[in-house]
Amino acid sequence: MTVVSLPRRDAFRDHERAGGRGEIRDVHTDDEDAPAGDATARFNNLVLPHLGDAYSLARWITGSRADAEDVVQDACIRAFRAIGGFAGGNARPWLLTIVRNTAYTWLRKNRPSAILAVEDLEGVEAAQTNPGDPERTTPETELIAKADAASLEAAIAALPTAYRETMILRDVQGLSYREIAEVTGVPIGTVMSRLARGRDNVIKAIGRSAA
Repeated sequence: MTVVSLPRRDAFRDHERAGGRGEIRDVHTDDEDAPAGDATARFNNLVLPHLGDAYSLARWITGSRADAEDVVQDACIRAFRAIGGFAGGNARPWLLTIVRNTAYTWLRKNRPSAILAVEDLEGVEAAQTNPGDPERTTPETELIAKADAASLEAAIAALPTAYRETMILRDVQGLSYREIAEVTGVPIGTVMSRLARGRDNVIKAIGRSAA
């Protein structure tokens, strides 16, 4: 039986208060069937350094700190069980993929309407053209950079889930388009489209709050 525990549930909140800096190490794993600690060693080396990003993504998807902690707990168990199959390379996109899938499984069970909204959004996107390069610098994107943290967080929180997670993965966690496509399971063009539309919605929300 595998047990992955988070002994201090406030460890993630301490990480948030520190501005997301540093690693979360307050995790341990016990597995009666694991071969001589090999899985635990790989888990410690590959997963633990990225738990802050894992929690951040889960929180933005679920919209709840407590729910995010539960999602990360489940994701850690899945990551621990799958660690032997990790082929190497950058472990962060691999872990965030597990966290995202775990979060969406949680949503399907607890908030199915949120999943329907994502599926409806994907249907609309399939019929729309790519809006262009979301990395272009405009007066509007500069507005995002200058927005106060509270207004920016509220504007991002109000986004549809698919846009919200894309903005977090790109603008907060700094993943490349290819890595975001890997995590979310959509084409790079869709990643760029969601990022552009998400930023556009955030810009409009900030503008309304500043008016």
